[in-house]
Amino acid sequence: MRAVAGLALIVPTMAGARPPAHAKARPTPSRPAPPIVPSVPARRVIDWVAVSKDNRSLPWAVVDKTNASLFLFDAEGKPLGAVPVLVGIAKGDVATPGVGGKKLADLGPAEKTTPAGRFLAKFGIPVAGQRVLWVDYATSVALHPIPSDAGPREHRRERMLSPTPDDNRITFGCINVPKAFYGKTLGPSFRKRGGYVYVLPEVKPLEDVFPGLRAQAVVNAGTGA
Repeated sequence: MRAVAGLALIVPTMAGARPPAHAKARPTPSRPAPPIVPSVPARRVIDWVAVSKDNRSLPWAVVDKTNASLFLFDAEGKPLGAVPVLVGIAKGDVATPGVGGKKLADLGPAEKTTPAGRFLAKFGIPVAGQRVLWVDYATSVALHPIPSDAGPREHRRERMLSPTPDDNRITFGCINVPKAFYGKTLGPSFRKRGGYVYVLPEVKPLEDVFPGLRAQAVVNAGTGA
């Protein structure tokens, strides 16, 4: 499930979830999509960044690969939105050495990974005539809408709108977000000075990727929080 009940983060979400086009269609009553709420690991990272001000007065986003979700915040930690995302086909938290210098067509299945970590994301060098928000330029991982030239057989839009994260692994490593959210909210937030993107691991322990969580746990223990 994309949502984890009992967590208090309330953010605007993208409605209209539906099964992939390649799945058998079923007539269902029209109703809003359930809100996207953070998983326990995502909640931990969100709380840590908010308390520690690790974002250094810049907007920030938390990407939960396992649950295929992104949570966006402004520089002060105010929630700006939560949306489904598409991530790399291959599971893993570390990019293959040299992957940033390869052509997409030359990437092997195991190299199509969205690396985990804390990244200072900024808009940069144009790709296909458009500037993109680079999460990790060295490994060619960017955050952007579904490419217009994405193959129809990939069903990227349908995967993004499906009610579960089970089919959201389809990219070469980049993070795809809804076009409207990117254009109206995320892009403008990061355009001037960039911002931080925290990509949660799915193999490594959370504290190994974000050591600040250990310090926060000690503080919480000392205060009884």
